[in-house]
Amino acid sequence: MRTRLLATLFTLAMLASLVLAPVAGAHNDGRGFYGATNDRVVTNAGFIIIIFFPTFVFVMSMIQRHLEKRKEARKAAQKAYLSSGQWRGGW
Repeated sequence: MRTRLLATLFTLAMLASLVLAPVAGAHNDGRGFYGATNDRVVTNAGFIIIIFFPTFVFVMSMIQRHLEKRKEARKAAQKAYLSSGQWRGGW
């Protein structure tokens, strides 16, 4: 029963997307959000993408490096704390 319901819902969703797709493309003469584009707009968008991804990778790597250094410092501090004879416990 559940499989039949899922199959029916999937079929209806696919049918609805096929029916509504031409309407979505016809809005605003198919120009999209930005409007009419030319070669310069497309080239600038490409340059933005080329600049974005290496910058994103660099920033995320620096953040991960900072977090790794904090983790190693925390582990070293805990190791030093536990190896100290003062904190071994007992009478």
